[in-house]
Amino acid sequence: MRLAALTAAGLLATTSIAAAQTALGPLVTPEELQGALDDVRVIDIRPEGAFGDGHIGDAVVAPYALFRGPEENPGQIVPADDLQQAYRDLGLSLDDHVVISYAGSDISDFGAAARVYWTLKSSGFENLSILNGGIAAWTEAGLELDDEVTSPEASQIEVTWSPEWTASAEDVQQVLNGEDEALLLDARPEGFWSGNQSHPSAAKPGTLPQSEYFEHAGWFAEGPAIIDASAARSLADEQNFSDAGSIISFCNTGHWAATNWFALSELAEVGDVKLYPESMVGWSNAGYEMANVPGPLKTLWNNITSAF
Repeated sequence: MRLAALTAAGLLATTSIAAAQTALGPLVTPEELQGALDDVRVIDIRPEGAFGDGHIGDAVVAPYALFRGPEENPGQIVPADDLQQAYRDLGLSLDDHVVISYAGSDISDFGAAARVYWTLKSSGFENLSILNGGIAAWTEAGLELDDEVTSPEASQIEVTWSPEWTASAEDVQQVLNGEDEALLLDARPEGFWSGNQSHPSAAKPGTLPQSEYFEHAGWFAEGPAIIDASAARSLADEQNFSDAGSIISFCNTGHWAATNWFALSELAEVGDVKLYPESMVGWSNAGYEMANVPGPLKTLWNNITSAF
């Protein structure tokens, strides 16, 4: 009888965790997360100082820099071995439901959470959520923060990177050569797409040839919380993204583009959406063909006006 009772208890616990994993979608509200804290692992991607000032209880600090490339090319994918070690240090396992917490200071800040989500999904994690609105939404909901820092027990996770949601420079070039078909979608504000602005690490202003742009800010109605799945599907239909076939999302360093990827792939559930992680910084510094590159006089004028 006791063995049967223990078996039943184990089944109930497993069912409870599975229910929590299936009940939580790609976005969670503060209230939803509070009700599921016993069944999820929260990683806080803010810098350690901000984490120490207050975080969601039992969260572990996992600064955004862990998921980014070097300063000269921050969009570069972190090597799988380095990611694996980071996940081990964080105590993560592939069967965890991981919830990503971030500052929630503005709409651009969401790109960090989306980039981490994309990295985790590509690493093999299947149960993932983002706390919509981040720590700002959590505190606005009147929920408490914890200042106790806990050290997770290291795991033995093994990571294999899946390229399913990744577009390489070679993939982009195949589209430009007419060998493949895809919508090249620039997530940056129009000024970047038109060549009037550029990232400081980019070799020159401009965009990918044949590209269109849809600014990442378009997924936000008001404040730093992204729109829900229903609204994302409606917007994707309105913009003809749902019927676009393959989509490659890019920006300067794969940050804003991660928001477009997340909204299209995870919320609107558009079928084939990939992120070009190195984006225009990597592309321009590799010397590939670009569009909307201003001439010398226009570049001089842009440099002058950007100083004021």
